[in-house]
Amino acid sequence: MVKVPSLVSLSIDAVKIELLHGDDLLPHVYELPPELFNSLVKCLPPLTLQKLQSEMPFKNYDDYDSTSDDLKNGRKRGRNGNFDTAWKALFKLRWPDLADRVQPVDWQQIYWETHVQNCLDEAAERALLPSFSGCLGEIQISDNILKYIGYADHMSNSASDYLKLSYHCQQFGCYTRCLRLQNVFCVVESCQLLRNSKLQSLVVRWIRSLEHADGLCKLLSQNCRTLTSLEFVCCKLSSSFMEAICGSLYLRDAETHQIQHFSISTSNFLETDPISLAHRLASFLSSGRSLRSLKLCDNHLDWNFSRRVFSTLLDASSSISTLDLSENNITGWLSNFNWRSSVFLSSSGVAKSLQSLCILNLRGNNLRKDDVVSLRYALVHMPSLEILDLSDNPIEDDGIRSLIPYFAEASKKCSPLADLNLEKCELSYDGVTQLLDALSTLGRPLNSLSVADNGLGSQVAEALGNFWGTSIRVLNLEGIGLGPSGFRKLKDVGMDNLMLVKINISKNRGGIETAKFLLKLIGRAPKLIAVNAAYNLMPVESLTLICSALKTARGHLEQVDLTGNIWDYQPSHEIMLAEFQHNGRPILILPSSVASDVPYDDDP
Repeated sequence: MVKVPSLVSLSIDAVKIELLHGDDLLPHVYELPPELFNSLVKCLPPLTLQKLQSEMPFKNYDDYDSTSDDLKNGRKRGRNGNFDTAWKALFKLRWPDLADRVQPVDWQQIYWETHVQNCLDEAAERALLPSFSGCLGEIQISDNILKYIGYADHMSNSASDYLKLSYHCQQFGCYTRCLRLQNVFCVVESCQLLRNSKLQSLVVRWIRSLEHADGLCKLLSQNCRTLTSLEFVCCKLSSSFMEAICGSLYLRDAETHQIQHFSISTSNFLETDPISLAHRLASFLSSGRSLRSLKLCDNHLDWNFSRRVFSTLLDASSSISTLDLSENNITGWLSNFNWRSSVFLSSSGVAKSLQSLCILNLRGNNLRKDDVVSLRYALVHMPSLEILDLSDNPIEDDGIRSLIPYFAEASKKCSPLADLNLEKCELSYDGVTQLLDALSTLGRPLNSLSVADNGLGSQVAEALGNFWGTSIRVLNLEGIGLGPSGFRKLKDVGMDNLMLVKINISKNRGGIETAKFLLKLIGRAPKLIAVNAAYNLMPVESLTLICSALKTARGHLEQVDLTGNIWDYQPSHEIMLAEFQHNGRPILILPSSVASDVPYDDDP
């Protein structure tokens, strides 16, 4: 039987339509009793909710509550009307995947910021077509986007402002704080479209021409007092462009800027002689007293360029906390620094310049053992270092041995070093065993360690067993060649007082021994949240052992990844998925029929 709508619901629907078309009802809506007012707010589409909230005459948005004094004075106290709750619900309805990843102070602000970003992304796709030749602001927004904000079909006509990109930028641009712009929007017209914005973070992609550079610089100048984060992705940069960027970001009457986070990634530099560009970049870095994070990732930089940048940071007055030079080719970049010289130990030398550095990422830089020797002396002058990433560098055992004295000395000085990444460093059992033995004796243990993708073999199991009693919380052992014998050895070592929260043992070809190891580990690690045991050649009977461990587990496991093992998904697995859940989601991630043809482990 069809449910008959109530008079209240019919009235609310009528009010929604009227509010979208005009303002005549607004004064009467504000006089509604709190219950009706809040019921209306909960079901309004974004356009109408925006109008209702922005036109509300009350300065105070507390819940409705009239006092005798208020009534005598002929006024009512303001009411919130659950606006923030309504905006949060609208955000979750439109972007359910994003809702769990943002924690905004103002849901109205993040709603319209994300809406404007969607409009810009869609408009960029059309503007990039060879057939496009017009104003960006005249691009029409699709019905798919318009329906989400409450744009009604019967309002449609070719001249409607609602249909144009310019309307959405001008009406809701004031809510944008963080934007990502394609090169087609790095033009002068964008300054007009986004004139109400107060950008704090900007990511620009595919800058290729002088026109793009000129338009972008005008936009940067327009937001120079609020902008604190600037990122270039897949761009072609020149020294003249870097000089223009500096000029557009400088505050009036002062050769300094407010950028805190600066990034250039997956980009190319046009100069055949990188010295000129390095000089321009160095000038930019030295003029930023607020700079906290610098990322120059995957830009084909050489050792000379990196040396110049690093020298600038040593002399800069900023207190940088993050330096990312990953995915370049900077072999020998530290060799020219005399780290043992007394000048670096003075109050005005490196010790002061690097003392705020917390994160150093040198992943994939083709560093060798000699580079690590130089790095060791540099690390001494980084007392605040918390995260060190040397992954994907062929430093070999000699390289890691040269760092062991640094770890011992850092521990004595109560260094905050917590995360160490040594993935794919061409390390062997001997080098890693010495490292683990040294780390096991530190007064302040690591929080996270990764030695993934090094051919360590089963022999490393004993050293690992001694090490994970040091309160290590995150351990990555992916693809180190443990095999069945390695997992047997790990199962037999002591597992008392384990503090493990996450462990990755994937791609180790452990077979059934992997499951036997997990059976013991899960029962001995009460804080364990996530296990990755994918691609381990485990037979189907392994699932019975793992489920047995889950039934007796004392911890709070949220995820056990078993994908890529040698059994096909069966309907009976539904029972297991339903039995073992965390916050309504299955704990077990099982191989599916869709992925059954994917090569397992490291097979070609």
